[in-house]
Amino acid sequence: MSDTFLTAEEIAELSGVRKGQRGKTRDELQAAWLRSSGIPFWTNARGRPIVARTAIEGRVAREELPARQWQPQALRGT
Repeated sequence: MSDTFLTAEEIAELSGVRKGQRGKTRDELQAAWLRSSGIPFWTNARGRPIVARTAIEGRVAREELPARQWQPQALRGT
């Protein structure tokens, strides 16, 4: 498995949800917990929540960094 996403075991540890209960699946309960905790995630085709490791570790992916725009020195104020 890649280091880009948390494993199913890591999501279970993070959420504290290891099995379904009260008519809901483990994946549904994990997704509900992630949503209520404000942790961004995707749901794959099987309904499993997928969490980017950067969402937990606080790193910003390179493509999310704002691009520096060129500005003439006269407008920079330095």
